[in-house]
Amino acid sequence: MNEQEELVLGMIKENPFISQEELSEIIGLSKSSLANIISSLIKKEYVFGKAYVLNETAPIICIGGANIDRKFYAQNEITAETSNPVKSSRAVGGVARNIAENLGRLGEEVTLLSTAGNDSEWEEIYDLSSPFMNLEHVAHFEHSATGSYTAVLDQNGDLNIALADMDVFEHITPELLIKNSNILRKAKCIVVDLNCPSETIDFLFFFTSKHNIPLVIIPVSSPKMSRLPKTLNAVSWLIVNKDETETFMNVKINDEKDWEDSVKKWLDLGVKNVIVTNGSKGVMTGREYGEIRYFPAIETPMVVDVTGAGDSFCAAVIYSWLQKKDTDYIIKSGLVNAHKTIMSKYTVRQELSQKQFMLDMEAI
Repeated sequence: MNEQEELVLGMIKENPFISQEELSEIIGLSKSSLANIISSLIKKEYVFGKAYVLNETAPIICIGGANIDRKFYAQNEITAETSNPVKSSRAVGGVARNIAENLGRLGEEVTLLSTAGNDSEWEEIYDLSSPFMNLEHVAHFEHSATGSYTAVLDQNGDLNIALADMDVFEHITPELLIKNSNILRKAKCIVVDLNCPSETIDFLFFFTSKHNIPLVIIPVSSPKMSRLPKTLNAVSWLIVNKDETETFMNVKINDEKDWEDSVKKWLDLGVKNVIVTNGSKGVMTGREYGEIRYFPAIETPMVVDVTGAGDSFCAAVIYSWLQKKDTDYIIKSGLVNAHKTIMSKYTVRQELSQKQFMLDMEAI
């Protein structure tokens, strides 16, 4: 910046809503000269336009699903081809949205980039999500329904079947991301789930590599593993479960050696850090130039609902990694947050905060 640009930027920092006329009078420049300076500051991305939003923030950007979760809890053993008595609940969900809410509750600045319909379901998501994340970059499509996820849980609280209406997320295209490239370039970290089309994942690999932005990939299901490229050098973290790994690698994980080998295979594809989760059996993790290690899950005597446990694990791992914690702390923080979430009836536990997280870590 030259001296005049520095002067104008300093005035805008003091009052982001100051008018060009006021700036012109205070600094002693003509309106046309001032307009040229402000245009230059916008082109150089020091500000984002009027009101002159200062380009000083570096949010975590979560890209992917934001939907309504409907859950049905079987009261007895589930019987096929007949009516089953259940209790039901309804909440907001979506992998990217759940991770964003966890991170927002932990005090991080988070932006969600997603797609939705213009319907009451989106209004419900907005009302419950907006306290924890920026939703200005969610695109709306008139003839699409906001995403929904319906889970049937057996009498033990384990998932029996899930039904997903996620077509709206096919609109998370490279073109949509390009429209939001200003905010993407400033990301501290980009987290994307595989609700996004494969061409969008490819675009993010290129974009994050070009701009040196950490990229975290969170698969959502085994069928969507085909959206993942075969070369993964752009990936800072991949958090994937056993079934998704078996699908992508076309292997079976039958024992601990197979599990460890699967981590090696992910690392061989270029992933810098990988975690392969296996439910109540724990996780196996590997880091670039580091050893492969196993961590047992925390014993949870009272399972209320497993929905959201994986997302809470991912969020805590991302949070602790960005705090530059060591491997032990990073993995254990994920296990702790998942453990606490499993004991909650909420997809994102309501008591979660930075302070509560620290207390949970100290206790376990």
